Amino acid sequence: MIKVSYFRLFAACVYELLLLIALWFIAAWIFLALFGDATHSYKRFFLQFFLWLVTGAYFVWCWSKSGQTLATQTWRIKLVNQAGTTLSVKESIVRYVLASLSALVFGLGFVWIFIDKDQLYLHDRLLKSRFVAVNKN
Repeated sequence: MIKVSYFRLFAACVYELLLLIALWFIAAWIFLALFGDATHSYKRFFLQFFLWLVTGAYFVWCWSKSGQTLATQTWRIKLVNQAGTTLSVKESIVRYVLASLSALVFGLGFVWIFIDKDQLYLHDRLLKSRFVAVNKN
């Protein structure tokens, strides 16, 4: 397996963020059209939770279907499990939850990549998954 450079991982993350912003705008528009103003009280929490679920659905679907989101396809990177195959739905859900927790702890699970000997995020280390380079077709 070919290691993926920090640059390609970072570039894919930036591209992913741009795609997620568009997804969040659409999802928030749908939520607000259905439930109205969500700037106060419990509606704000439910909007945030809804956006987290929509984001999770996007990642779980992409990771379990092909191992690639649009951003990782562009940068020719694929997420695989220890056996070198696409993650199952269960593995994808666990990865999304672990990655969410990594982000909540000041992003430490993502910074882990710089101290890990195999250049893995902490959630990938725990799940035994990794990003690999994909050959041109």
